[in-house]
Amino acid sequence: MTSTRVRTRPRALDHEPEAITWARKKAGLTKRALAREIGISEQLMGEIESGWRNATPANLIKIANALNCPLVSLERKRGWTEVP
Repeated sequence: MTSTRVRTRPRALDHEPEAITWARKKAGLTKRALAREIGISEQLMGEIESGWRNATPANLIKIANALNCPLVSLERKRGWTEVP
């Protein structure tokens, strides 16, 4: 008997997938080139850009540095909560 694992997206992402894709394209890099530059697999890079995997804080810093963009521009925007 084989078990099948159902893939689910992370509940919350720490990065904005669209922002990473936009910055990568603006820098003129392919997913493969960016992945190679920061030391991760092309598959992981694709999963980060599509929102299937969360970028670790260390990888997000590497991505920002490789794309020469501010880290804050790649991070997930959080809503403000009012403090009484």
